[in-house]
Amino acid sequence: MQATEVKALLEESIPGSEVLVEGEGCDFRLTIISDQFEGALPVKRQQMVYKHLNELIASGAIHAVTMTTLTPSEAQRQA
Repeated sequence: MQATEVKALLEESIPGSEVLVEGEGCDFRLTIISDQFEGALPVKRQQMVYKHLNELIASGAIHAVTMTTLTPSEAQRQA
């Protein structure tokens, strides 16, 4: 699986999000910035992302995922 495919899938599945993907093959590092994370705890945010990746993980297309989930204001503070 290519990083561009993961990026496109998540941007389509989480409308209005900004997705940065590093890695290739089956090991990816994700940064997802979305208004949808507002008020959600980190575990809930990860669950919101994993629900779109579960099929790919189950099939073995993706083996390892490390993610950072941020709201736009959190991302701006980190910049």
